[in-house]
Amino acid sequence: MFTLFFVENLPTTVGSEYEFKNDDANHAIRVLRTQVDDQFMLSDGKGAWSKVKATQMQKKSMTVQVLETGYQEPLATTITVVQALPKGDRSKEAIELLTEAGVDRIIPWLASRSIGKTSEKFQITAREASKQSRRFRIPEVTGVAHTDQICEAIRLSDLAIVFHESAQTKLSDQITSGNVENLLIIIGPEGGITDQELAVFTEAGAKTALMGRPILRSAHAGLAAVSAVSALLKVW
Repeated sequence: MFTLFFVENLPTTVGSEYEFKNDDANHAIRVLRTQVDDQFMLSDGKGAWSKVKATQMQKKSMTVQVLETGYQEPLATTITVVQALPKGDRSKEAIELLTEAGVDRIIPWLASRSIGKTSEKFQITAREASKQSRRFRIPEVTGVAHTDQICEAIRLSDLAIVFHESAQTKLSDQITSGNVENLLIIIGPEGGITDQELAVFTEAGAKTALMGRPILRSAHAGLAAVSAVSALLKVW
């Protein structure tokens, strides 16, 4: 698999040459030791991609030639994850794992029991995780949302699932159709979703589901939830 980098103005004409000059180019040269004739991928982060070959090397930039170009269509199901803010570096870890799981949108949620803080660097974290997981679409990370905004997102979705340890219904029993265009998954904080939050979410139309017997950390639960739901909806 070729290494992936992102650029603002993606070259898409096969045979053309392009000056690759940004932080990713500097990383490729100084850290990855990219050499002339090495091949790798460039993407605009919105689905378009080009396979290129390095032809000339400078100190902080390089000239590349476009070998092949294409476009990756989005999946039929758009996945949004509402992630209650974990503390410390676990917020960054949650963003990384959700990006690697393939979600399209991440909404940091300031739940009643959240103890973490939002960061302007979350979108950077998603971009870097997208390179690591070699995905051509960088997920959107919104600003921090409050509970009333999450309720509105529930109403706009085709299927919204709240994972809660008190749920009596298994996830597999809540997925009744594979035709879901807009999926919303809600992950609570380490201290759990309050009864009041759960009540307003279900009133807005969300379903509650149990994610197995073990209780996962908030930062890890999203990855497990997306994996399970993607399999049940045949997204994977």
